Amino acid sequence: MHPDLEKLVEAGKINAAVAERLDQLAPGSFLLHSSWGAGKVTGWDLPSKKLTIDFENRDGQEMDLQFALQKTKPLEPDDFRSKKVEEIENLRELATKDPVGLVVYMLESHGGTMSVDGMEKQVSGAIIPEDKFKKWWEKTKRALRDSKRVVVPSRRTEALTLRAGDLSPAEALLEDFQEARDLKSMAKALEAIAADASIFRKDPESLSALMDEIHEAALKGTKLQLGESLDLMVLRDELVGSIKNLVLADDAPRLANLLLVEESRLHEVVGQLPAARQRSLFAVFPEAFGDRWVEVITSLLDHVGTRGVAEIAKLITEHGKLDELQKHLQALLSQRSLGTDALIWVSRERKNLAKGVFGPEVGAAVLNRLETDHLADGPRTTTRLQSLLSDDKTLLSDIVEGMSVTEARNFGRRLLECPVFGDLDRKSLMARIIKARPETGELVSGESSKRSETLVVSWESLERKKAELEDLVRNRIPQNTKDIAIARSYGDLRENFEYKSAKDMQKVLMRRKGELQQEIDQARGSDLKGADTSTVNIGTIVTIKTADGREVTYTVLGAWDSDPEKNIVSYMSETGAAMLGAKPGEEIQVRNHDNDELETWTIETITAFNP
Repeated sequence: MHPDLEKLVEAGKINAAVAERLDQLAPGSFLLHSSWGAGKVTGWDLPSKKLTIDFENRDGQEMDLQFALQKTKPLEPDDFRSKKVEEIENLRELATKDPVGLVVYMLESHGGTMSVDGMEKQVSGAIIPEDKFKKWWEKTKRALRDSKRVVVPSRRTEALTLRAGDLSPAEALLEDFQEARDLKSMAKALEAIAADASIFRKDPESLSALMDEIHEAALKGTKLQLGESLDLMVLRDELVGSIKNLVLADDAPRLANLLLVEESRLHEVVGQLPAARQRSLFAVFPEAFGDRWVEVITSLLDHVGTRGVAEIAKLITEHGKLDELQKHLQALLSQRSLGTDALIWVSRERKNLAKGVFGPEVGAAVLNRLETDHLADGPRTTTRLQSLLSDDKTLLSDIVEGMSVTEARNFGRRLLECPVFGDLDRKSLMARIIKARPETGELVSGESSKRSETLVVSWESLERKKAELEDLVRNRIPQNTKDIAIARSYGDLRENFEYKSAKDMQKVLMRRKGELQQEIDQARGSDLKGADTSTVNIGTIVTIKTADGREVTYTVLGAWDSDPEKNIVSYMSETGAAMLGAKPGEEIQVRNHDNDELETWTIETITAFNP
């Protein structure tokens, strides 16, 4: 006990219990304040009940003795936080020479566990410069996992945990699996075991006990967590394949059987697997589905991501069935139903594996996909496809190379009218088409540019656009702002799904607001009456005769008046643009969107539209 306190006890001014508590605040002792951090008591004045404390960032801080008793707690001299006050240079040296030792020391001083954010607050700035912390932590994290002394979480919101006892690396890996409480954590632990499989090769029996647990967890999880169950079983098979004497029991569940049983649900979950695990999973399809495997695996093309499409194509090619893949892709292209990831793969592989599929119809499919996504009410799903069209300098020229003059002009016109591109991007892309097909140059001047400056629309469609804009400004955008604020309050924006989702929606809403404002500014309302019927014009009803003798009637109306079910077409659509200006008796070329082939139509009659 401090001599000053012994005198006060002997004089009967304080009792022994109070003296013992005060002794924890004696000069030379360390304490922790919830706001100011750790500090060292450098002096006290007991008669005036004052302490002088050097905190981490506050030297010579005076504090009332009673306040210190209530608001601080004592620290041992060898506590990490005490060392930050008195031996900060030693900690900085330790962070450089032995970062694992620094983290272990910190955890020991915090009861064996602390969050990653809490660790960063202790280290960043004081021990590691703020601008170097991220790089230091990435390196330290790898070293911690290699050392097996600390359980390193995959998310910042989870805690770093000091392992109990002196475990070998193999024991530490097995302990991680044993402590996993869900399929995702089990898969993470099993992935770490597979990565260090070499340490188990001399003792495969130590892994045998895991197999029953893997099987039980995977089978239990198939109903609600099929993706995680497949992930776990793929990792199990990879581990078995990497260790010579580790084998599956005869009654152990097989991945091929699980795939066959859950065939109808595979499209829901396969895209959740990492690309490396997708590759291993796809390799089992021939065993699981026999002669049907190509049919089953190609049905997943829209659900596996671009890398997954590439893995499927590679597997099919290795089995000598590339022609089946090409037939499948060609059928989807003709139906305008080929997905974004498959379109990206076809475009990238147009001179290799997709050579037999790539052609003019790919360009139409790309624009269809971009326009459909643009009109959808939700986050964009075709951003990578749009970027590919811009970044691949020869893609557009390759698309128009095999087109007829009419096809090339129609494609160029459609690209100019595609709403997803800004003016600069539109001009840049069109320049590539003109360079490859100079006869399309007329599209950037004359009537096409006039139509892009002014939109002729019906009053009804103009009111609908204005109502949509008002709803955005008055309701949807303010509500989105509230959603962002609420999601931000949940904390940790890096792992906050609600915040990311709300921010994505904000981009969608603001982009849509800008588009509506621009479209309304360009619009000229009209009742579409009194059209000149000597040629096809806006506000005319046109009867045409197809090559096979059928008569069909179309109504050509304003930019926003399309209704395919009633044969009402916008004058800006591909069909409407092909008819504009034509006279009775003239033939026009129009694309059949079911088979992507050009058809010859003959204009029969033209009458005025009467709303």
